Amino acid sequence: MDFTYTETQDMIRDTLSRFLADTYDFETRQKFTASDAGRDPGIWQALAQELGMLGAAFTEEQGGLGGGALENAIVMEELGKVLGIEPYLPTVVIGGGALKAVGGAQADAMIPEIIAGNAIIAFAYAEPQGRYDLANLRTTAKKDGAGYVLNGHKGVVYAAPWATHLLVTARTGGGQRERDGVSLFLIDANLPGVVRRDYPTVDGSRASEIYFENVAVPGDALLGGEGTGLALIEQIVDEATIATCAEATGVMQKLHEGTLEYTQQRKQFGVPIAKFQVLQHRMVDMFMEVEQARSMTIMGVLKLGLPANERMAAVSAAKAKVSRGANFVGQNAVQTHGGIGITQELAIGHYFKRATMIEGQFGSHDYHLERYERLTLGE
Repeated sequence: MDFTYTETQDMIRDTLSRFLADTYDFETRQKFTASDAGRDPGIWQALAQELGMLGAAFTEEQGGLGGGALENAIVMEELGKVLGIEPYLPTVVIGGGALKAVGGAQADAMIPEIIAGNAIIAFAYAEPQGRYDLANLRTTAKKDGAGYVLNGHKGVVYAAPWATHLLVTARTGGGQRERDGVSLFLIDANLPGVVRRDYPTVDGSRASEIYFENVAVPGDALLGGEGTGLALIEQIVDEATIATCAEATGVMQKLHEGTLEYTQQRKQFGVPIAKFQVLQHRMVDMFMEVEQARSMTIMGVLKLGLPANERMAAVSAAKAKVSRGANFVGQNAVQTHGGIGITQELAIGHYFKRATMIEGQFGSHDYHLERYERLTLGE
């Protein structure tokens, strides 16, 4: 099989890489993550207006560059290399993915706003009791005339402090863990009754606890059919999981490169520690994990269009491998650096934090290994 990127895909990677090299060095990132806003809005606008990156995964008819999941993976890997906190994943991959899948008037109205950088979407799906079960929902959306009334609590909603819209999972029927009765809504983030508690995350981003207190939601906020949204939610979460694997590949690559550079500079007994055979073996093992993560991610991207069970099995295989690899590379990077590897001043520690967070995002290694076994071997 030919894994060669197209000319357009190479252009996306090269253009984004050059832009981030000029605007997203580690010191600059540290300054705006420590600011009150937690980000530089100008970078998001540049990604949209100057580079057109927010349209990479949308069709030309929608105003994009004609790409899809592979373009999302390319962008996410480059963001991973600079520890990018831009809300590309919730906005373009998840929000845009849901809109593309559903189509209709909402997609026609919202996708141009995403591409232009005017809309930022946060994905409000996780609940304290839910773990990785997307159907385990206590948030409810009860029919009220032509619309709905939304009540519930969503935890660790990444990018919510910056969001213009929220993509919310809620139960419109059925029991707490039933597959039937789950619906998906795209709502204005500033509707009356939406209460946020914002906070910084350990990996430098921002997130919120969101409480919905009798929020009146218009009927056209519903994406897809009422009570039949779980299949769509599983699809966009799988797409997001693969995009996160791509980000992890970029993070792991920088961990390996930074550690390799350190071993060439650090001396013991008058020679660089890179001369020690045991560390040479470690560098090779880390490099192999990076390349395997990249290969598994590409495999997952190529299988996103398969029937649901096959798609989910491929995604779980990729995420299980990438999670274990990110853990291995991150821990070996810190161990090789010693105490300075976890200081605020050194980039390696921040890459390690992000790698650690990715291990549990959208399902841990153990969760995805179990799901893969269940899907391929039977209950």
